[in-house]
Amino acid sequence: MATALVGSGTHRYEVNEEWAHIPEGWTAPMSAVAIDSQDRVYGFNRGDHPVIVFDREGNCLGSWGDGLFSNAHSIRVDPEDNVWVSDRDRGQILKFTPHGRLLLTIGKKGFRSETGVDPNDWSSTGWQRVTQGGEPFNLPTGFAFSASGDLFVADGYANARVHRFSPDGQHLLSWGQPGTGPGQFNLPHDVWVDTSGKVLVADRENNRVQVFTQDGGFLSIWPTELIGPAAICVDKEGTVYIPEHNSGLFSILTLNGERLARWGAPVHKSCHGVAVDSRGDVYFVQAAASGGRRKVVKYLLR
Repeated sequence: MATALVGSGTHRYEVNEEWAHIPEGWTAPMSAVAIDSQDRVYGFNRGDHPVIVFDREGNCLGSWGDGLFSNAHSIRVDPEDNVWVSDRDRGQILKFTPHGRLLLTIGKKGFRSETGVDPNDWSSTGWQRVTQGGEPFNLPTGFAFSASGDLFVADGYANARVHRFSPDGQHLLSWGQPGTGPGQFNLPHDVWVDTSGKVLVADRENNRVQVFTQDGGFLSIWPTELIGPAAICVDKEGTVYIPEHNSGLFSILTLNGERLARWGAPVHKSCHGVAVDSRGDVYFVQAAASGGRRKVVKYLLR
């Protein structure tokens, strides 16, 4: 049931915290959300049914992926409606059909590159101990596609790099080192390729978004500070949606990084994923207002 209005200007939304109808008895602490060309919503979670598919009204259409993942982290749907996920702890990016048939695996299960982080350290603070950028992967986080089908992966929890792959999974190049300067990262957590081909990187613990060419050339840092940007989604109009993991805030911005709207509260800290459907409704992964596990919350454009 809708409970409140948030946002400002042309970006005002009605909040529905109870949108997702999870079957009784299922545990589904959500990590990420994605939407396909038919506005089906895919919730990626760390429960027994990792990928749950919903319709626009939040009805469960089915699930898949039981027993396949160690740490559900990010999910995206490509232009052909293939479903891609990142398994942080297995160190893999995986491509599936919409019904869960595996098509491609990138990364060797369990491999951790040399970055200065103890390979037995599986914590979320490993980024603090990175001394050098390493090869793919060391606890990879988010990813995105270019118009040509190349894949860009943010390798962040125990690395400080962005990696580029061909559509068939061949490693092409990498960039980034730990630090706070231009082109350096402290937990690159997500990435997006905009319509002009620029690569936007959510540099989470540096509280910023950095912009690069597809060959890793540094272009700019957005002028607006974001408190722990966790994920990036850009809609067909070029509007950017970012959950701010370390503050519980949600920001809407232009592709130049100018803020258009912002709302939220500390109770939503650890907000982690975002997707936008064809009607402009937004789906954020956040903790419930009453606390507890993350869930997919729908924001209906008004």
